[in-house]
Amino acid sequence: MEKFDIIIIGGGPGGYVAAIKAAQLEKKVLVVEKAELGGICLNWGCIPTKSLLKNAEVLETIKNARKFGINIPEYTVDWSKVIKRSRDTSKRLSKGVEYLLKKNKITHINARAILKNTNTVEAQMDDGEIKLYSATNIIIATGARAKWFPGMEPDGKNIITSKEAMVLEKKPTSMAIIGAGAIGVEFAHFFNQFGTKVDIIEGMPHILPIEDEDISKELERIFKKRKIKMHLNSMVDSIENGKTSATVILKNGDRIEAEKVLVAVGVRGNIENIGLEESGIKFENGWIKTNGNMQTSNPQVYAIGDVAGPPWLAHVASAEGITAVEHICGEDPVEMTYNNVPGCTYCHPEVASIGLTEKAAVNEGYKIKIGKFPFRALGKSMASGDTDGFVKIILDSKYGEILGCHIIGAEATNLITEIGVARKLESTWLEVLQTIHPHPTLSEAVMEATADAMGESIHI
Repeated sequence: MEKFDIIIIGGGPGGYVAAIKAAQLEKKVLVVEKAELGGICLNWGCIPTKSLLKNAEVLETIKNARKFGINIPEYTVDWSKVIKRSRDTSKRLSKGVEYLLKKNKITHINARAILKNTNTVEAQMDDGEIKLYSATNIIIATGARAKWFPGMEPDGKNIITSKEAMVLEKKPTSMAIIGAGAIGVEFAHFFNQFGTKVDIIEGMPHILPIEDEDISKELERIFKKRKIKMHLNSMVDSIENGKTSATVILKNGDRIEAEKVLVAVGVRGNIENIGLEESGIKFENGWIKTNGNMQTSNPQVYAIGDVAGPPWLAHVASAEGITAVEHICGEDPVEMTYNNVPGCTYCHPEVASIGLTEKAAVNEGYKIKIGKFPFRALGKSMASGDTDGFVKIILDSKYGEILGCHIIGAEATNLITEIGVARKLESTWLEVLQTIHPHPTLSEAVMEATADAMGESIHI
């Protein structure tokens, strides 16, 4: 039986980052991954969807070219190439992860892994061969998969998950999307841009229900303008599956027929049949329980990423992987906290947030100051022709602490990092305001929103 210092089950953004970090700390590492390196994020999530969304962005630019004095009277869409570009991007990046593992002298095998005990992993190869490996510590990074509720089971044809939505052979004429979180909203934007009639069904009062309400309302306004129909406060009763379409039946009796029904109601952890019980590892509501160092109830076994519960974000999985490895190696890492994690949605306009929403800040008892700055008042936005959205910042009125920031607009997912750094450094509104922001840039909107909260904005 070959021995390692650390065995990592899963090669997604948590697993492969943890492996590289462990190798850097001179540990002998084995990564066991049953599918492609990079996990769901790289192969079937974050990366391929962003590739598709870039295609949608290019198409939107072409549609609006006349605004820039450029006439494109005719254009065609090659759907097969749209899909192929996305898949090619994922394949290249997966090969890149493979190269990084080799570069760092990390052993990688394609197999299904099962914990046999605290220190032993059974690897089941595709050809039926079984091998045993041992390690001082094991990190579980098995990720998550799409979930659904009774009555909306996908068949991979008319009723699909995000995985099937990324590789459709032809563009559907209509699509009903159940769930208006980040996945549902991104696909709604993508298919709408390519001419698909889109209905979004959401049980909460707003799309992107975890975001600040002002942000959700602004995106609803934009989606309505683009003819995306939103059914809010609407619960699904069942789905009738036909030969070439499916019909979503709502609890209020409404029926929504579409060529494709996309189920995007969240994810569930991959905890089944990996030997948790045999290793004394506790789990609850489908997620492995961990402490701040990502240790499970068995202190020699760690769990990171989606399988360890929310927030289900690739950058969180990577951070958890580094924390777990540093703890194993005696590096005394800062325990994981989740109050400064940026959330990102890559529709157009983009949505990004960090910290508390206005409602959450009030509920926690803060007396707050709120600042807003619209992108339409920004020189860079007007020059680029992308003026939808705004920056909203929430401050503690007593100490000037930055409680939260919420952005809807172009490059929102990049702009949010400034506030993440500011909060990490425990900066106040004053440090942000006194930082000279380059002109003309979109980042000026962050500065101006901060100034607005204090009644000092120059340009509104």
